[in-house]
Amino acid sequence: SRRHKLYREELNLTSMAAPLPLRPEASWLQFHLGISRDGLYPRSSPTINRLLHDMRHFTIISADYSQDEKALLGACDCSQIVKPSGVHLKLALRFQDFGKAMFKPMRQKREEETPEDFFYFIDFQRHNAEIAAFHLDRILDFRRVPPTVGRLINVTKEILEVTKNEILQSVFFVSPARNICFFAKCPYMCKTEYAVCGNPYLLEGSLSAFLPSLNLAPRLSIPNPWIRSYSFDGKEEWEVNPLYCDTVREIYPYSNGNRLLNIVDMAIFDFLIGNMDRHHYEMFTKFGDDGFLLHLDNARGFGRHSHDETSILAPLSQCCIIKRTTLLRLQLLAEPDYRLSDVMRESLLQDHLAPILTEPHLLALDRRLQLILKAVRKCIDTYGEAKVVANDTTQPEAPASDRVKLTT
Repeated sequence: SRRHKLYREELNLTSMAAPLPLRPEASWLQFHLGISRDGLYPRSSPTINRLLHDMRHFTIISADYSQDEKALLGACDCSQIVKPSGVHLKLALRFQDFGKAMFKPMRQKREEETPEDFFYFIDFQRHNAEIAAFHLDRILDFRRVPPTVGRLINVTKEILEVTKNEILQSVFFVSPARNICFFAKCPYMCKTEYAVCGNPYLLEGSLSAFLPSLNLAPRLSIPNPWIRSYSFDGKEEWEVNPLYCDTVREIYPYSNGNRLLNIVDMAIFDFLIGNMDRHHYEMFTKFGDDGFLLHLDNARGFGRHSHDETSILAPLSQCCIIKRTTLLRLQLLAEPDYRLSDVMRESLLQDHLAPILTEPHLLALDRRLQLILKAVRKCIDTYGEAKVVANDTTQPEAPASDRVKLTT
């Protein structure tokens, strides 16, 4: 069938071996079919736990460097994105049953904080931040981060021996400590100093489930209106103009609908994890202008638990608007019986690599949550609750026709 041929081409399966059957009950396929206008997966979806289990246990049959599909399709202004470098190594891993996940290796130990002198655009990417971001996103009921799980990878058997990429094969070496290491091939800053190493061959990493192919479920990559300057001394307009949101509100699609409210959701999420690197966001084109924003690439979160970067909250503090459902969830997670740090701690214990976050990072979530609620109260005191809190509690369920279809 055409669909089967498409998947074989996407998986680079060029051998003449008998094709593997595409099982309708496969967890990755059920995950894709469950995507709707409301989020990447339904609440309490049994498919997600099964997908996390499969990503952790399934045999890896292929490994390769990842490609920025947005850049390849010309769907983004790539001059706004920091070029790939050796410290941002990630691989696309393929599993039996046609599953596919993005692997980000351990770069920083859990107890280490990002140095104060680091700019956000040269920070490390942390595998545990990707895992923690998925759990936090699910707790907040956003459901906009792809399912992510931790896994110990045998870099020899599960990367070197299964990759057909000769460049990837060429960057493996044995360190003086007799550990198996590899590094990235990229335009600059790609040296053995930036390699990742097993111990001696086992390496921690995060595995994030791939979304449906762009051929099947096209996505747009859109610059964040509150994008930061990617230079050492530059500033964007929102950083110097407190009335910047008035300008944004005049621009479609932020002038009506849910887009601005979704931007505020994203800012709240990024503030909780400490992510300053949200230069773009993505959306499925099928769901139109009011679709949800994907919260992808969260590996630069959870870098500094001792610092709260309140500028991340600029969309909330400048626009003074928030969804009622978001506010109610935040207020619930501020209650002693449902404290965010406690809920996160319990959720993260489900991951094989637990503990995922250190205690200071968990406690920082409670502190930052109070800062968000304080910002909302300030807005309400200034403009009144009716103008600040947008009622989204009566939105209808998405019809079946709004689900992502993998058929052509």
